[in-house]
Amino acid sequence: MDSFELNKMIGAALFCLLIIMGVNQFGNILVSPKKLAEPAYKIEVAEEAPKGGAGAAAKQEEADPPVATLLAAASVDAGKKAFSKCAACHSADKGGAAKVGPNLYDIVDAAKGHMAGFAYSDAIKKTEGAWTYDNLYAFLKNPKAYAPGTKMAYAGSKSAKERADLIAYLRSLSDSPKPLPN
Repeated sequence: MDSFELNKMIGAALFCLLIIMGVNQFGNILVSPKKLAEPAYKIEVAEEAPKGGAGAAAKQEEADPPVATLLAAASVDAGKKAFSKCAACHSADKGGAAKVGPNLYDIVDAAKGHMAGFAYSDAIKKTEGAWTYDNLYAFLKNPKAYAPGTKMAYAGSKSAKERADLIAYLRSLSDSPKPLPN
């Protein structure tokens, strides 16, 4: 086989690849794919019930002490450390810009949806009132249960102490921190 035959075979292979790429591009022009706003197939995952059935789940819910009790012994330093999980999406500087989530400076007792210009999810807009200590405590435990449909990806904290420490830290992010609940 001489070099001319080899060149024809390589040229034919390259020409075929060029035709395939051209057909692919032409197909994408004719039928432009659209990204879905949400997944087409939602996989619902049922939360695992603790051993002992529904009664044990209710008992576990009752096991969480009130936020007022926990805040009395909460650590701002531990809360700052816990906030490192939040810092990927939220800023906490006074006058700071929003990231994926809104700025959390002076969030305690602020109105829900307090940051002007931030696109809050409909789930957060529907929850009325302010971010009281109790509301923050419940939200941080399970954001998806507190505001079904929230855009927040954080799964929540099972540790009541960690939630209280985090709230103590958020409380400290203010020119005049709100009084602790009784």
